[in-house]
Formats: sequence, structure tokens, C-alpha cells
Amino acid sequence: MNRVIDEYFPALEKSIGTVRACAILGRSRATLHRHRNPRPPRHGPRRPFHHPAELSEQEREHVLAVLDSPRFADKSPGQVWAILLDEGVYLCSQATMYRLLRERGQTGERRAQAVRPATVKPELEADAPNQVWSWDITKLKGPARGVYYLLYVIIDIFSRKTVHWEIWPTENGTLAKEFIQNAIAANDGTAPRSIHADRGTSMTSNTVTGLLALLGIDQSHSRPHVSNDNPYSEAQFKTLKYCPAVPQRFGSIEDANVFCRQFFTYYNNEHRHSGIAMHTPASVHDGTATAIQARRAATLHAAFHAHPQRFRSRRPYPPPLPTKVWINQPHATQQTGYSPQITQVA
Repeated sequence: MNRVIDEYFPALEKSIGTVRACAILGRSRATLHRHRNPRPPRHGPRRPFHHPAELSEQEREHVLAVLDSPRFADKSPGQVWAILLDEGVYLCSQATMYRLLRERGQTGERRAQAVRPATVKPELEADAPNQVWSWDITKLKGPARGVYYLLYVIIDIFSRKTVHWEIWPTENGTLAKEFIQNAIAANDGTAPRSIHADRGTSMTSNTVTGLLALLGIDQSHSRPHVSNDNPYSEAQFKTLKYCPAVPQRFGSIEDANVFCRQFFTYYNNEHRHSGIAMHTPASVHDGTATAIQARRAATLHAAFHAHPQRFRSRRPYPPPLPTKVWINQPHATQQTGYSPQITQVA
């Protein structure tokens, strides 16, 4: 709109005058006059202002030298100010110290910081059952707000079989130790060569660490704040909690045990898992999946011979069973195809 007014205003002003042109187009005569007759600047360039109480250049350099001295290099300006004041010395205010440091870009952390070594990324590999187990603990909602039951679950990462599970009203290292012992007993006394878990208090407790050391089992832990370092347990917990049959709350710990018994029986023996070529975890764990795979292939081949046109003349095969699985695939495997042993991460 302003562009249109500016375009037609000169012609209209010339024909009917400035006053009437401004009235018709709604333009301010005062603004027009001010734009056509700008006032000269009243003042010249602004002179720098120096407060009479400000520090001289020598005093500023002295304050900075004191702040950067070995005695005060790792102390905040507030501490420096207080220490000097206790010694009967006053250089300037705390605010001035901060301002001088800010001008030099030195307002970051001044204290000496401990350097923590980078947490080692767990790299675990399994090419058969009973090599690497993963375990975790999740909460199941109880009958009232704030009431939870703790579900302990241990899973074989190669077969995806739930080796053992238990439900307790609490979580501690003693229960975790007994849980691992019960899992080995439930697996016909066969222990894995490595057990992976996150960094919960039960997983890192001395009782669990001592048990695994006694049994000769490598202990592996997720990195802090890295949720995908324990993907197999986390994925199984999601399958559990998104099951249509899971109740919003369990009326008692007995109810939770009944549901989990049904769920894990189904999960191990009936659930076709996409990560293991749509076989059941139990069949992969006990080795019967190989025979089932052969029967699937025979069925597909028979269907192909009966109607090859339905398969575009390409012989179908069932999805292959995995030969190796990883928690964070080792770099050596990615680059050279070499399969290293499981990396122990204490």
C-alpha cells in the first residue's frame, strides 16, 4: 500500500496540492515535511565515557594478573575477593573481577577438573546359544499408585529365548545373584561365557560381580546413558508391555506371576521372532530350527514346482537363520570379516 501511495502521490500533489493530496491518500503532512526537510544532527560523534571511579589500565592489568596467578588460577572471583579481603587487601568488587574476566573470555570453569576416561563401548558377539546372555529388570504396575513389582528377565541374545525370569517386590544384589544362579540351573546347569546388563545397582553389585568371577563368566555393562547398548532385553520388554493381554495394573504379585508365566511360555514356544527368521526362540535354542528350516524349504520348493509362474520362475527360499549376532558389532568384524572373541568390559 505504501508503495502505491508513493507512486501516485507526486502526480496527485502536483495537480491538487499537498494538503488535499495528503487528505485523500491518508498521508501525514508532518511526516512528509520531516522526510523532505531532515534536521542536521545536533551532536557530533559520541565521546567515550569514563566513570571517575573506574580502574586505571594499570590497575586492571594488576587485578587480572592476581586472578591468573598460580595461587588463584583455579578459584572463582568470589573466593579470590574473600581471601584477599581476609588478608586486608581490596582490589575491586566481585562484579568488576567478573567483568574483567569476561572481557578476556575467561569466565568459564576456572577450577581444575578431573579427567574421566571414556567408557568402553561393549562389543559382544555370539554365533550359538549359551554364549552371551543379556538381563535387565523392569517395573510392573501394582494395584495402587506407586506400587511396583520388579520383573527380572535373562535372555539368550542368539536364540532370543527367555532363559529365566522372576518377580520380586524389590531389587538388590542378593536377589540378582540368586536370580543368575537360578537361570543357570534352569538352563540344565549350562552357563554362558558372558553376561551383559546395564549399570543398575543390582547389576554392578559386589555380590553379582563376585558370583560371575567365581563362575568364570565375563561381565559386560552398558555405557552410562546409552539405552541401545542393551537392545535385546529392551526389545523384549517392549513386546511384553505392548502385549494386548497385559493389564494396566496387576492386583497382586501372584497375578503378575501368572501372567508372566503364560507370556514367556508363549514367547519361547509359539512366538515367531523376526530376528531369527520367524522361528521360535526355543527351537533356535535347542537346535531344532535347522530341521524346521529344511521342511520350510521343501514346502516352498514343492509350491514352486506346482506353480512356477506364481514365483516369476524364481525358486523361493525361507529367510536364513542368523549365523552371528552382536551387541555393537565389533569393528574388526565390520572391516575384515574376522570374528573376534567377546570383549570383556568390566
